[in-house]
Amino acid sequence: MNLIACKFGGTSLADSNQFRKVAAVVRSDARRRAVVVSAPGKRHKQDPKITDILLSIHDMVCRKMDPSPSIALLRERFLEIERELEVDAAMALHLDAFERSVRDGADRDWIASRGEHFSARIMAAFLGATFVEAEGTVFLTPNGLVDEKTWNELPKVLPESGIFVMPGFYGTGPNGKVKTFSRGGSDISGAILARAAKADLYENWTDVSGLLMADPRIVPDAAPMEIVTYRELRELAYSGANVFHEEAILPCKQAAIPIRIANTNRPDDSGTLIVPEDQAADRPIAGVAGRSGFSILQIEKTLMNKERGFGRRVLGILETKGVSYELSPSGIDSMCVVIDQEDFASTQDAVLEEIQRTCEPDAISVERDLALIATVGHGMAHRTGVASRLFLALAQAGVNVRIIDQGASELSIIVGVDASDLAKGIKAIYDAFVRN
Repeated sequence: MNLIACKFGGTSLADSNQFRKVAAVVRSDARRRAVVVSAPGKRHKQDPKITDILLSIHDMVCRKMDPSPSIALLRERFLEIERELEVDAAMALHLDAFERSVRDGADRDWIASRGEHFSARIMAAFLGATFVEAEGTVFLTPNGLVDEKTWNELPKVLPESGIFVMPGFYGTGPNGKVKTFSRGGSDISGAILARAAKADLYENWTDVSGLLMADPRIVPDAAPMEIVTYRELRELAYSGANVFHEEAILPCKQAAIPIRIANTNRPDDSGTLIVPEDQAADRPIAGVAGRSGFSILQIEKTLMNKERGFGRRVLGILETKGVSYELSPSGIDSMCVVIDQEDFASTQDAVLEEIQRTCEPDAISVERDLALIATVGHGMAHRTGVASRLFLALAQAGVNVRIIDQGASELSIIVGVDASDLAKGIKAIYDAFVRN
């Protein structure tokens, strides 16, 4: 292994002491040469995040209010980190230039990006590393995804030796100006640098020792995932698990680069390793996750299965009304469509009227407050009795299953239950597969 790319989140950079921990992690392995940093996070519960301060500065300027108090708070925070680390990152000059740009009407994305920019300046100085600017080397499409141009331009500026530090969260948009990713986008920046640097491993350092097999608010002692595949993680994230920024997986997946989730405050913990499918762990499930807020559109019609195009017409009506669907399990004479409840609320009457007119069903109804629970794992397809174990656990917990869906890949089993049974269902499934 020749090179490890590392991304450090906001909690890992909250103050000078955290900067020192990051530096210790980087210096502990000579292969950790490519570093991406977030803006400093909260030092304590009441502390504002740097990015929130920056956005408030922009809002105040737009409202023709004086942003001086927030600029002073920003200045104090970065100068304190620089002073306590005893480095010269020219922060006073950078902050002066920042204030001039703000008062001259700098746009929102540029202002929001400065937390990562200043953080990277200080970290590069503290590590004695090369600062690599994301602007002009990382490119974003109009919808905020990575532009293919990045893979040509970013490698050109990466040094062949020594440590280099790049700010996360932003790049250059189609108009040539700074454009930010969505919140949490430094994860994407880390993955971009890992691919551009042809890293053998991408480490995402945060304040937790890896990903958990279930929501700790539901299962307080949930076990960590030691190893999980890209696809398993995608399924869990989609189903509500608070895991890893979905878009951050893609650059590493495309280059088959493993991802390790690690804890800056407990660097010796093993963390979670995210790998390609051919390296999947030999266990029945990777994890269980769920989310509520769905409605079920139920349609019945005798001989529906003989009526060509029935399902297409129903889904086409949803499309024309701007409604996407989650699942669509069906029977011989019935069809169900699971829809985001909030998304469906404003168009429900119009959709029902159009289906009634176009498809002439025998019956049509909508039930609200459904939750979906996904049990995910590559091993499910190769083990006898996984489904029976899952449904027995739900039955013993008194959870009534409304909908069942299992994809062709058999990577996950999704069940629909009453929203009030979401936590009970997740806990029952977790207990059946992990505790027993």
